[in-house]
Amino acid sequence: MTALFIPLKTVYFEAFKAGTKTVEYRQYGPRWNERTCAVGRPVVLSKGYGKRERLTGVVTEFRKRFMATPSWLDCYGKPGTAACIRVALQHSAVQQEEK
Repeated sequence: MTALFIPLKTVYFEAFKAGTKTVEYRQYGPRWNERTCAVGRPVVLSKGYGKRERLTGVVTEFRKRFMATPSWLDCYGKPGTAACIRVALQHSAVQQEEK
């Protein structure tokens, strides 16, 4: 099964790396749903779209939830349905591509 690629802003990538964040929220739809984010699917968390810093893990839970929090509104501008993707990291070391 192909890994689910999730690019993250630095602050969220660092939170996953530190273990303080375990769930990623995306707008529910064709790209982020029960089928594409199936439990057991491998995940690659990337610091942005670069290849230098990445974490690997697996989807351990998927939930669909209505969101209207300030951080959701800052990101998407209006309330909406979120794909809540819980990720367990396979190892805490950051993979870094050699130059």
